[in-house]
Amino acid sequence: MVSAIQKEQREQEIIEMIARIKEPFKMASRAYKGVDSVVTVEGRSIGNGHFAVIAGPCSVESHSQIIDIAKSIDGSGAKFLRGGAFKPRTSPYDFQGLQGEGLELLRAAKKATGLPVVTEIMSVKQLEDYADIIDVIQIGARNMQNFDLLKAAGKINKPVLLKRGMSATIEEFLMASEYILAGGNQQVILCERGIRTFEKYTRNTLDLSAVPVIKRFSHLPVVIDPSHATGDARYVESMSLAAVAAGADGLMIEVHNNPEKAVSDGKQSLTPEAFRALMVKVEQIAEITGKMM
Repeated sequence: MVSAIQKEQREQEIIEMIARIKEPFKMASRAYKGVDSVVTVEGRSIGNGHFAVIAGPCSVESHSQIIDIAKSIDGSGAKFLRGGAFKPRTSPYDFQGLQGEGLELLRAAKKATGLPVVTEIMSVKQLEDYADIIDVIQIGARNMQNFDLLKAAGKINKPVLLKRGMSATIEEFLMASEYILAGGNQQVILCERGIRTFEKYTRNTLDLSAVPVIKRFSHLPVVIDPSHATGDARYVESMSLAAVAAGADGLMIEVHNNPEKAVSDGKQSLTPEAFRALMVKVEQIAEITGKMM
């Protein structure tokens, strides 16, 4: 008969560690994992000193458009290609994306450049149908608390870039990431893209303080989207450089070869030439802050 002392000794041999985590987000917490996480896609890493820039148009519009932009940003040092195939829009009458055709064009752009593709998925059905041909699944601000989608993203073996909801607190943001982590998918990147405030001179208010705050409480990598945060290409450079200095692990920047004729978000998109000039400065700040690009 096993004594209480022998039973306790056996349990102690089986249990490697007990961690008491006060935060409601358990697996996202730094108490759960003290070392910064790294998400790597085809040899390109984000997190724990690895810095990467994700760039491309708000919407995929045509074969020539996405190929030209992909080649341009690749030559400027971007590590990932972003482009919207499915577009959640405020108005049902606005351009909703090229859908499956857009994904095929993104695949063609990857074939031409080698850049892994980041694109948004809006439903569990889309995730089931298209996850295999997307390198990084983006869950947008409007879907940050789409819990069925978060749970489904937790069951796939693909990196997920989760954007902060436009009115979400940092705790709510981290709790959303917890749904993905709790499902078994540890490849999560957080994206601060501005929050809604009373300010009207920018599209949103970029919360740069979210970077050090999240890094205090969480091990997950954080990227900044200055394009959606400001809504104006004139402010993207300054906010990008500030984000690098604040400790961000990457940037997500909209680039279009003809912003004035873009079908969506042209006002906030950089030209390829402006993006190239920005990347020179980003690399300088990244080097000063000890980031590897």
